[in-house]
Amino acid sequence: MAKSFRCNSYKKHRGPSHEPGTRLLSALSVSAFRSPFTFDLQLKTYNRKLLVAQPVTLFPPMARQRLGQHFLADLHWREEIARAIRVSPHSTVPLPKDDQHCWIEVGSGHGEMSQHLLATGAPVHAIEIDPAFIAGLRHLAKQFPNLAVVPGDILKADLATIASGRRIRIYGNLPYYITSPILHHLFTFADIIDEIHIVIQTEVALRLAAQPGTRDYGYLSVVTQFYTRPEFVFEIPRDAFHPPPEVASALVTLRLPGERAKLALHSSAPSAAGAQANSSRENESLFLDFVKLCFSKKRKTLVNNLRTLAKPDRAREALASLNLRPDARAEQLSVSQLAALHARLAGA
Repeated sequence: MAKSFRCNSYKKHRGPSHEPGTRLLSALSVSAFRSPFTFDLQLKTYNRKLLVAQPVTLFPPMARQRLGQHFLADLHWREEIARAIRVSPHSTVPLPKDDQHCWIEVGSGHGEMSQHLLATGAPVHAIEIDPAFIAGLRHLAKQFPNLAVVPGDILKADLATIASGRRIRIYGNLPYYITSPILHHLFTFADIIDEIHIVIQTEVALRLAAQPGTRDYGYLSVVTQFYTRPEFVFEIPRDAFHPPPEVASALVTLRLPGERAKLALHSSAPSAAGAQANSSRENESLFLDFVKLCFSKKRKTLVNNLRTLAKPDRAREALASLNLRPDARAEQLSVSQLAALHARLAGA
């Protein structure tokens, strides 16, 4: 049986009678235990004939700053996200009943969004690096047989093995300081992922979806759009999190495939299936290294940034063949234009 506790607090309150200075006594008492993270608390407000009850969420254990933990505490925003990623019964276009995907949740924490994912009936694999949350997630797994708890680091996780042959949808409230490494790791499994829904810093979210010629367009934009079709869904206020982060957050949806499917960077030489797959990954890696070189010094022209790869005259010729200015900069080129430039300079 769950233990009870009582915490009294007093503050000024204007009741229904609109009498100023009415004293309010609020008593918090644990009345039920629905999950390892969320207690049903009765907030009893005593003000003559006024009695109000509302749920309150507690957060044991506390957030760890070194892990960049900011838990989504606000129930309204949890529901808004659930609707946007189509796991809420109130979603405009909910996921099909016979869906054969599995969900991989990155950093499940207290399970703030886990139960929304579990409600779809699909398998949910909760990856959590913080040992403090593992026991609570395993307790939740006893209530939901479709939940598998995966202790460990997402950067070391083999998503193909975890998914066991199923297509993948991903949800995660990502630590801001490690967003880019996580995305790069997820993209290595692009062939088996259909959707990625992430809550990240707004500034980074804008970069993922930025278009050529804009201030936010850069290397991360190209990499993201090479693998996915990004959509900036909505911004989430700081006070929706516990503890509140110092920056604004946003939900971004990345749908796969992206430009990669159109560009087909793999070698045209005939080869066995396994060798062709390895060649494709190698060529993609070479292309992304080329993109990184193009953006290495953003204020400089492509001709200057590419000096270690091609002589200036050759670089200008390649740009001219694509109807691009000789003083073009990387942020002015789309993913397909960068791929075409790479092909010319690589002699493909």
